[in-house]
Amino acid sequence: MTPRHRERHRTDRIGWLRAAVLGANDGIVSTASLILGVAAAQASHASVMVAGIAGLVAGAMSMAAGEYVSVQSQADSEEAALNMERAELAADDKAERRELAAIYVGRGLDAALAKQVAAQLMAHDALGAHARDELGISDTLSARPVQAALTSAASFAVGAALPLVAVAFVPDRALIPVVSGTSLVFLAILGGVAAQVGGAPVAAGALRVTFWGALAMALTAGVGALFGAVG
Repeated sequence: MTPRHRERHRTDRIGWLRAAVLGANDGIVSTASLILGVAAAQASHASVMVAGIAGLVAGAMSMAAGEYVSVQSQADSEEAALNMERAELAADDKAERRELAAIYVGRGLDAALAKQVAAQLMAHDALGAHARDELGISDTLSARPVQAALTSAASFAVGAALPLVAVAFVPDRALIPVVSGTSLVFLAILGGVAAQVGGAPVAAGALRVTFWGALAMALTAGVGALFGAVG
């Protein structure tokens, strides 16, 4: 018996992977940058910790709200398009069948086969066929606002907790180098893992995330040092 060939694709991971990576990356970068900025302004250890915790809570809620609103807008657009397609199918089934057949002709099928495929797919699930092949909407890639919001908030909190742990266990004199160093390591790991899961080059993913994180932390620390010196 010939073993079944099973292909492994990553499109089913796009929604949650995007939200998780974005959340964790923002959690590390924004919280580490905030901590470094406050620390560079010569604030006390307790003030740095409070600022970091406040940044974690505010950032997680902001990520959740922003992701929910964004993805819900996408879901609303998809639902409106499906409702319009449903009405068109009810009004003129034959025209919709010709439209679907034309799509398949454009993808390389001859007219007779395209017509047959369109007829069979519409007999099975007319709305599903048009949603997938005309509108580009599928169950795998459809918008899931609650999932995206929860994933973003949780991943942001996890990412933000990493520099906070460093703050909790290092003395004031070592706070800036330890937080910046560990945060860059975490960002490199995150970028590499995300690239690996998504099927992209690992080194490029790690370098890209680390570069932008380092730039954000350096700029924020510079601002903190400037205003600390002025104060």
